[in-house]
Amino acid sequence: MELKNINDIDDATRHSRRELFCIGTALLFIVGIMLYTISANSLDGSPHTLLIIAAMIGGYMAMNIGANDVANNVGPAVGSKALTMMGAILIAAIFEASGALIAGGDVVSTIKKGIIDPAGVINSDAFVWMMMAALLAGAIWLNIATVLGAPVSTTHSIVGGVLGAGIAAGGMGIANWDKMGAIAASWVISPVLGGLIAAAFLYLIKRFITYKADMLQAAKKVVPILVAIMAWAFSTYLIIKGLKKLWKVDFMTATGVGLIIAVVIFIMVKPLIAKAANRLNNDKDSINSLFTIPLIFSAALLSFAHGANDVANAVGPLAAITEVITHGNMASKAPIPLWVMLIGAIGITIGLALYGPKLIKTVGSEITELNKMRAFCIAMAASITVIIASQLGLPVSSTHIAVGGIFGVGFLREYLKASYVQMVEEIKHHHESDNPEEVEAFLMEFKKAHLEQKRQMLYELKMKSAKAHLNKKERKQLKRVYNTELVKRSHMYRIAAAWVITVPVSGLMAAILFYTIRGMMLP
Repeated sequence: MELKNINDIDDATRHSRRELFCIGTALLFIVGIMLYTISANSLDGSPHTLLIIAAMIGGYMAMNIGANDVANNVGPAVGSKALTMMGAILIAAIFEASGALIAGGDVVSTIKKGIIDPAGVINSDAFVWMMMAALLAGAIWLNIATVLGAPVSTTHSIVGGVLGAGIAAGGMGIANWDKMGAIAASWVISPVLGGLIAAAFLYLIKRFITYKADMLQAAKKVVPILVAIMAWAFSTYLIIKGLKKLWKVDFMTATGVGLIIAVVIFIMVKPLIAKAANRLNNDKDSINSLFTIPLIFSAALLSFAHGANDVANAVGPLAAITEVITHGNMASKAPIPLWVMLIGAIGITIGLALYGPKLIKTVGSEITELNKMRAFCIAMAASITVIIASQLGLPVSSTHIAVGGIFGVGFLREYLKASYVQMVEEIKHHHESDNPEEVEAFLMEFKKAHLEQKRQMLYELKMKSAKAHLNKKERKQLKRVYNTELVKRSHMYRIAAAWVITVPVSGLMAAILFYTIRGMMLP
C-alpha cells in the first residue's frame, strides 16, 4: 500500500518536474543571451541597457515561435506516424536552424509587411521603444496561444504588435490600412486555399488509387507522379522562399529548375516504388506505407523554408533596434548581425524541444485523424499554396495554410463518409421487401467493388426499382442522421477564434507596453 502511494505521488509530480525543467532551461537561455550581449555589444566601454533587454525579448520570441509555429511543419507527419515525436523534433530542430543560418537573409524587414511608415515615428528612442513593445507583445500572445493549444500565425502576431505600437507612437495616420486589409483577407484566403488544395489531392489519391480494385497496380502508376509533383512544388518553394539569400531568381526560372528536379526524381523513384509495392498487400495500409519517406522529406524541407523565412519574425525587430542603437538609423530594412541570427535559430530550436510537442499533437492528431496519405496532401497544400499566393501577391500564413489543409481533408472525409452511408441506405431502401441475407450479400459485394462498379451497381438497382428515387426530404433526413463528424468542432472553433483575435490582441498589448516603456524611460 505504501509503495502504491509513493508511485501515485511520483506520477502526480512528474508533470510538475518537467514544467520546472522547461522553465529553468528557458530562463538559462535568456540569461545566456543577457550575458553574451553584455560582453559582446558594449558601447563606449559599457553595455547598452535597451539592447540587452531587446536581445532577451528576441530570445523569448524565438522560443515561442519554436513552441507554436514549427508544429505546422512536422505535426501531420507525427500524427500519421511517419515520424516519432522525438524524430520530428530532431529533424525540425536541425532544418529550422539550418534554414535560419544558411538562407535566413542578410537583411530583414523591420516593419513587417510595410504596415507602418517609420518616418511617422518622432525620434529614434520612440522607434526603439515601439519595436521592443511589438516584439514583446507578439511573444506574449504566442505564449498564451501555445498554452491554449491554438496554432496561430507568428507573422500576424508580430504584425499586430508593430501596428499597435506604431499607432501608439505616431497616431492612426502612421498605419498602412490597405496592407492591413490584405492581411485581414488572408485570415480567410490562407485556410480556404490550403483546405481546397489538400482536399483535392486526397480526392485524387482516393479516386485513382484506393478506390481501384487493384490498388497496388494503381499506386505503381500514380505515386511516382505524386512524388514528382511534390519534388516540383518543394523545389520551387525553396528556391523562391528559402534560398533567396543564396540564389535570387525569378518565378519562371524557379519553376523551370523545379520541373527539371521533378523529372529526375520521377525517373529515380518509379522503379523503387514498383519494387516496394511488389512486397505489399493490396490494401490501404500498404498504400499508406509508400508515403512514409516523402513525408519525412516534406517535414525537413518545410522546416528549412520556415527557418529561412520566419526567423525574421523573431530577429527583425531586434535587428532594427540594434541598427538604431549602433548607427542611429531608423530604416524599414536592417542588416542582421550573426549574433542576432543565432539568437533566433537557437531560440526556435529550444522552444520546439521544450514546448513544441503540445502543438505538434494538436496539429497532428487532435483536429482530425491523419494517415500518411492525408498528411502528404497537407504538406503538398502548404508548398503549393505559398507558391500560388506569392505570385498573386497575397499575404498568406503558413500556419493558416497547414491547419486549413487539415480541416480540408477532415471535411472531405466527412462528405465522402456521409455520401457512402447515404448510398448504403438507398440500397436498403430498394431491398425493403427482400430477404435480409440477400441484402447483406449485396452490401458486401458493394463494399468490395471499386468506384466504377459501385456506380454501375447503383444504376442497375435504380433501374430495377421505382423506390430508388428518394425525395428531397428523405435524402436530407438520411444525411442528417448518418453524418459522421470526423473534424473536432471544439478545436475548430477555438483555433478560428484565436486567428481572428491575433492581430487585435497583440496590437492592444503592444500599445499598452509602448506607453509603459515610454513612461519608464522618460525623465
